[in-house]
Amino acid sequence: MRFLVRIAVVLLTGGVLAGQGAVLPVPANIKVEGLPAIPEAVAAKLAPYGQFRRAQLLSWHPSRRAMLVSTTTGTVPQVHLVDAAGAVPKPLTSLAEGVGGAASYSPVGGDGFLYRKDTGSTETHQLWKSEPGAPATLLTDGKSRNGIPVWSTTSGLIAFDSNRRNGKDRDLYVLDPKDPSTSRMLMEVTGSWFVAAWSPDDRSILAVEMLPGNDTALWRIDVATGKPTPLTPLGNKEASSIWSSAHYAPDGRSIFAVANRGSELPRLWRWRNGTWTPLTGDGDSVEFAAVSPDGATVAVVFDRDASSRLELLDTRTLKLRVRPALPAGQITNVQWHPSRQELGFTFGSVGMQGDVFSVDTGSGALTRWTRSPTGGIDAATLPAPEILRWESFDGKAISAVLYRPPSKFTGPRPVIINVHGGPNDARERPRFQGRSAYFLNEMGIAIIYPNVRGSFGFGRTFEKLDDGRMREHAVQDVGTLLDWIGQQPHLDAKRVMVTGASYGGYLTYAVAARYPGRVRCAFAAAAISNFVTYLENTEPGRQQDRRAEYGDERDADMRAFLTSISPVTLAGRITVPLMIAHGRQDARVPIAQAESMYQAVKAGGVPVWLVVYEDAGHENFPKTQANSDFNFYTWILFAEKYLLN
Repeated sequence: MRFLVRIAVVLLTGGVLAGQGAVLPVPANIKVEGLPAIPEAVAAKLAPYGQFRRAQLLSWHPSRRAMLVSTTTGTVPQVHLVDAAGAVPKPLTSLAEGVGGAASYSPVGGDGFLYRKDTGSTETHQLWKSEPGAPATLLTDGKSRNGIPVWSTTSGLIAFDSNRRNGKDRDLYVLDPKDPSTSRMLMEVTGSWFVAAWSPDDRSILAVEMLPGNDTALWRIDVATGKPTPLTPLGNKEASSIWSSAHYAPDGRSIFAVANRGSELPRLWRWRNGTWTPLTGDGDSVEFAAVSPDGATVAVVFDRDASSRLELLDTRTLKLRVRPALPAGQITNVQWHPSRQELGFTFGSVGMQGDVFSVDTGSGALTRWTRSPTGGIDAATLPAPEILRWESFDGKAISAVLYRPPSKFTGPRPVIINVHGGPNDARERPRFQGRSAYFLNEMGIAIIYPNVRGSFGFGRTFEKLDDGRMREHAVQDVGTLLDWIGQQPHLDAKRVMVTGASYGGYLTYAVAARYPGRVRCAFAAAAISNFVTYLENTEPGRQQDRRAEYGDERDADMRAFLTSISPVTLAGRITVPLMIAHGRQDARVPIAQAESMYQAVKAGGVPVWLVVYEDAGHENFPKTQANSDFNFYTWILFAEKYLLN
């Protein structure tokens, strides 16, 4: 589902299974059913392709030209200090489960920092304070789910969301990190909210309310009283919008935010004197925005032809300028230095998983702060990815990203169709292929990543095309992709594998059931197999949103429909080999979804493998480098046995 790291697939040529020799032991934290022994040779062949890393910007130091970044130490990501551009990152945490993408300096002082850490892969994130020479201090209760903390401007407080009251609703809280006992509920809510920003005078915060159907509303909350004031329309057609990147201007008189209000694509908006005004065009697609410390400039990241483009908006003249010019890729984690006209961001492309850069917005000088290894992966040896477009069954335009193997491979090539999760907060764009570069470079296998209906980034109408009873229309999008593959002389329509994680895993099951004669095998991870039991048992804070997407199982007619399209109901139609991987700690898609599907397909006599990672949840599945290694080893065996042979 949301925020799940996309699956990559690695395949090897024949010969690995033929002379197995020594085999790898199955780690104690992994349970398998139906899986053959894994030859040690698999690990050796994959090793060069597992030595890549990613770095992402977490927080600028409030006064120095230094920053916190996240990168992997050992097997999980940790917080690191980069105290000068190009300096070796210094690890500041060494936690067994690592630290995700949330850590930040206090805007006052900068002697310590806060970070947010998961507990047992259950997404019960806790907030911690780290200070030099002292043990980390737990700021939250140790058992609730807590959102990303946002620092106040000058008072040293943080605001965050938490479900500590009832385990479901994400109320808003304020506390002083110097004294965790000061934590107080700012506002009791129904549903899920999160904090976006504080006002310059620390008297109010901007908060986002998550509404059914992936819509949101923006509110201003009085910090003294907890009184909410709506900043966006409620209860009418214009309320159907997604608001993000909300920030006050430094003078406190204006608010900047990104929203698809009144348009298919998100634009940059400014609120002043009670009125919202668009600052970018209706045909633009804005991904992120950030206001400079002096309020003179807004950094705006546009989506241009499936690539990010950074532009700077002069808030006085409302004119845009490009600064700097970057190659094709994706820009994320955009942050202004608190006391400099310098903008930091994470940049990823086909050639790099992700590294941290900054730009001097006056001179345009670009600085690279980190240089992460790419291992044995040289994107220069691969053809450039292509954007595919085709018509689906109903005439709707669907797109995908195609990665072809090098030209040294001749004849029709086998294909992997890899479907992303989400669906409405994810999309595929040209990106670093990681270990999947192995089977492009070494095996000559093509990969196609489709953006089926419901994907983010193609307009609000497109995002709604799979809602409720239209769910299987997305399955047919993959069916028409199979048609397209059959028309390509360089692709082998008789050797197609479908794979995906989370929602992409559901589509994997569904495609295998609907088109068993057109795919050779299927691999689903963290996948929904029964919509009814999924909706009944997913994490309570997600149920309202997921019912808006899939349908409400409490309604008798919808329950019958959801049952009829659930993969476990259709398991008897699956006649191709299936592999299932899942995390035991998954709170979004419980493990029972995998276990029931395994039993249903196995009962039909179809070859099916089940791999359960006892310590993994849904977020960042399968969690650790060791788990990821084993996951790829199993893919190798499965693909060799059922796709290539």
